Amino acid sequence: MEEPVIFRNLDKVRFIIQEATNLDVGYAYEDFVFSEHGLFIIRFNDEDDNILYCYFNKDCIKAKRKQLLTDLTNIAFLNGVKIIYKGKFEMEQLEGLDEFELKLYEN
Repeated sequence: MEEPVIFRNLDKVRFIIQEATNLDVGYAYEDFVFSEHGLFIIRFNDEDDNILYCYFNKDCIKAKRKQLLTDLTNIAFLNGVKIIYKGKFEMEQLEGLDEFELKLYEN
């Protein structure tokens, strides 16, 4: 049996990111939306389109992370969306490949 196609509201997430941070979407894949410069990732919630999860790059400075999260949650709220901070992430390039491994560290 084929998996159903899931449509995500990427335009709304792009708007929230741009309004809150002046950054654009760097890359989107399946349920992940990567910000420009890899500062944070927004992950869609499969059960509720109005809930998003946020992970910050493990190298993001704490004060910057807090400010970005505050800005994201405020703009999201104004657009009927709730952003929940889930933790940090890191990406490692796989040796000899043009692929990356994404590691999520949830709080």
